[in-house]
Amino acid sequence: MIEVRFHGRGGQGAVTSCELMAQAAIAEGKYAQAFPSFGPERRGAPLQAFLRISDEPIRLREKIYEPDVVVVLDPALLATGNVRDGLKPGGTLVANSSKTIEAVRGECGYTGRTAVVDATKIAEEEMGVPITNTTMLGALLKAALLVELDSLKAPLDARFGKIAGKNLKSLERAFTETQIEE
Repeated sequence: MIEVRFHGRGGQGAVTSCELMAQAAIAEGKYAQAFPSFGPERRGAPLQAFLRISDEPIRLREKIYEPDVVVVLDPALLATGNVRDGLKPGGTLVANSSKTIEAVRGECGYTGRTAVVDATKIAEEEMGVPITNTTMLGALLKAALLVELDSLKAPLDARFGKIAGKNLKSLERAFTETQIEE
């Protein structure tokens, strides 16, 4: 089983990202869970969302405390959100940042496998808005190929309709531009 914890802010689409990836995994015949963790927060407040993907039925029904992968949608959370808490040894941090991998590692204090992409820039250029959820799915797929890229097309179409193509282009570009260091 692969466990992924997303860190974002309300309105950035972390919950949607988890749902899209879970739908793609299920379409491939895998088992998946996607769920958020937030209270009465409002738009802009920090939140976490969780994703589990497995070849076997998933019986856990709790937050993910020791993820294999952490995905950070908002670069400001790298310094303030303690995003690396519980990240398993050998785990991967996937960050939205215009900074270098070394700078991201220094900012959050993580020295392990790190993937970085400027998802905000890509989203603004491809979709016209700085919403990075589908863009970061491209970075996540490059860092940890949880599903095949083609498996995300149907969930994107169903969720975004006319603008699904822009989301897919943003996702594909992030997949190409993501830099990874062990």
